[in-house]
Amino acid sequence: MGDITYLPLAGGEFLYLATVLDCFSRKVVGWSIADHMRTGLVADALRMAASTRGRLDGAVFHSDHGAQYVSRAFAGLCDQLGVTRSMGEV
Repeated sequence: MGDITYLPLAGGEFLYLATVLDCFSRKVVGWSIADHMRTGLVADALRMAASTRGRLDGAVFHSDHGAQYVSRAFAGLCDQLGVTRSMGEV
């Protein structure tokens, strides 16, 4: 599963931390940090998860309905990695 956390900085700015958690092991298997919340942030975290696990074929990735997670680019990456997307109720 994945989510984005806002990290406040001095001066009212933020960094954004995207994480991918393995619900079975309860470990962080991928993460990315940036000064933006574009799709690349969550895509980088999922790529790290794939690298950490060796592959993600058959995995289910659960997230909210954030624009990053519903984007075509993220859907394409999930397809490439063999990941099925799952999203909570609105």
